[in-house]
Amino acid sequence: MNKGTNIIGIAKDIVRKEAASVAALEHMLDGAFEKAVELIFACKGRVVVSGIGKSAIIAQKIVATFNSTGTPAVFLHAADAIHGDLGMVQEQDVVLLLSKSGESPEIKVLLSLIRGFGNPLISVVGNLQSVLATQSDIVLNTTIDQEACMNNLAPTSSTTVQMVMGDALAITLMEMRGFDSADFARFHPGGTLGKKLYLRVQDVYVHNECPKVAPDTALKEVIIEITSKRLGAAAVTDGDGLLLGIITDGDLRRLLEREGIKAGLKASDIMTSNPKTVEADALAIEALDLMRVHDITRLVVTSGRRYLGFIDLNNLIREGII
Repeated sequence: MNKGTNIIGIAKDIVRKEAASVAALEHMLDGAFEKAVELIFACKGRVVVSGIGKSAIIAQKIVATFNSTGTPAVFLHAADAIHGDLGMVQEQDVVLLLSKSGESPEIKVLLSLIRGFGNPLISVVGNLQSVLATQSDIVLNTTIDQEACMNNLAPTSSTTVQMVMGDALAITLMEMRGFDSADFARFHPGGTLGKKLYLRVQDVYVHNECPKVAPDTALKEVIIEITSKRLGAAAVTDGDGLLLGIITDGDLRRLLEREGIKAGLKASDIMTSNPKTVEADALAIEALDLMRVHDITRLVVTSGRRYLGFIDLNNLIREGII
């Protein structure tokens, strides 16, 4: 490597070139894009997405995005299609074919076969004079001025623009379908993303102890309750289990620093009234947001005014919410 190579400068130039290609794509979205979206929206089958080389890799990403946002899709490698995989294309499917040049041998063969099947064909192509563009039902233009590669050869800007076009299709369809966070959660049940969308406070707090004391509980017994339940706090409740307040180990430390231990102190003398609470049926991510806003590490879990337990930051860390 040349010692004078400006690594950061090269990287910034690549980012600028790719960003410029994506920005230009905005002005190429026209009536053809609307027709493509409407065709896929009305499709009774799936979107079969295909390509060759780097475009095949982008096609797989587009399929993943379609499926996760409510549009059924499958990937068909252009080279494998002519060796038996073409059988996955069903009568009601729409075919989405990606190619920069639109002239690759595999693309030309696949194109003729798809036309013979009679399936609607949408092309995402960077050459509007190509065989692919001229024989497609709908053409989505992904022409670029140049690749980000110094030799203008390695697929970089072209594949980035293809991926953004795929995202534009998928998310537009997502909005048209009214695909909301509940739908998203059904398709993403695993991992951190899924948990943020479906895990509720009631799924978490039940694994904790449930420290509580009555208003007239002596200070010594309050300390024992907080220590034994290992949550750093105890709720103060009335005889009907309704929440009156909270006492934390921090409250106890501040009391000792300020006044020391006085005889006759009861829970009601040192509790904090109107503590921060979260409903049991709230999403766990909402509990985390409340903790962040109020700069605290635990919340009292309630159902209306009834005390149920505690949820703390450690619970959310263990669940992978953070």
